[in-house]
Amino acid sequence: MKIPFVDLLPQYHEVKQEIDAAIADVIENGRFIQGKPVKNFEAELAASVGVAHGAGVANATVGGWLVLKGLGIGPGDEVITTPLTAVPTAEYMTLAGAKPVFADIDPETYQLCPKKVEEKITEKTKALFPVHLYGIPANLDAFLELGKKYNIPVLEDAAQAQGAEWKGKRIGSYGKAACWSFFPSKNLGGFGDGGAVTTDDAELDEFVRMYADHGRKEKFTHEFPGANLRLDGIQAAVLSVKLRKLDDWNARRRAIAEIYDAELADVAEIITPKVYPGSTPVWHLYVVRAPKRDALRKYLGEKNIGTGLHYPLPLHLQPAFSDTGSEGSFPEAERATHEIVSLPMYPHMDPELARVVVSEIKNFLAANK
Repeated sequence: MKIPFVDLLPQYHEVKQEIDAAIADVIENGRFIQGKPVKNFEAELAASVGVAHGAGVANATVGGWLVLKGLGIGPGDEVITTPLTAVPTAEYMTLAGAKPVFADIDPETYQLCPKKVEEKITEKTKALFPVHLYGIPANLDAFLELGKKYNIPVLEDAAQAQGAEWKGKRIGSYGKAACWSFFPSKNLGGFGDGGAVTTDDAELDEFVRMYADHGRKEKFTHEFPGANLRLDGIQAAVLSVKLRKLDDWNARRRAIAEIYDAELADVAEIITPKVYPGSTPVWHLYVVRAPKRDALRKYLGEKNIGTGLHYPLPLHLQPAFSDTGSEGSFPEAERATHEIVSLPMYPHMDPELARVVVSEIKNFLAANK
């Protein structure tokens, strides 16, 4: 038996007829760049999030960068975020010319800690950029309170959390803007790279759209120098089909997570992830903390069970961001990177396979006491 860490093929098979038809429509009508497929998806995404505007872009890295640029954040400015995240989160800031400033995490939820963030706020701080890491909503109430207190915008990195909710509303609808990733393995994934920015700010939405399309509103009139950072028509068509399945697929992820929670509840050595009261996660990843993490991964691999590391090195210890901290600067994030392991998680995973994963974890722990 082989249990993959993620398997995207069953997802395609479920909606194959609709996706094939959507792609064929793009090809037959020559709508490869912008046009109706992109406009339709942008409107559908905005409605799903609960905001006025959605702008498709090439990827989430572009989205975060353009949000900061559109808000006038650049050289000499600082933006606070988490060191436990993928590198693109910090690239948002460096691409804009600003400096990423890190604050430590809440060790139970893995999310950016609001109290630690407040300690880092200075007159140079121009935005807070929490990440809804692993599909678990960050503590939005606390971040919004900080934003109001210090008169700085709160932005949401929602790349891993399509469909998650905070107190009955979709994440991405709370901050000034949110950026999204449609990398194939995401909860809402395309057939390649893709991303979006959602916001209620019409001026920011217009800037993102214009910059991503060479700084223009009309075909031959360029208001300012921009770049080619658009979302492709075929990706938009695929995403429109998948968006209709997102809630169902997220519910399946939650069912897998509930099995992990229940089956691991009596395993003292394994620490399962916690979520904030009133939040509804979507479990892009199910990440536990384990003793002898590397040995456990090796054992599971020998049993044909795939696992992942998200992430093995905090950003302040990455060579690219060596000026943001050193070993010991963010102890909770550093401790987590030595203990966390991502278990198999995808919407079409047979629930019984989750029980097999847990059984093998228990076998490993029994043999390594």
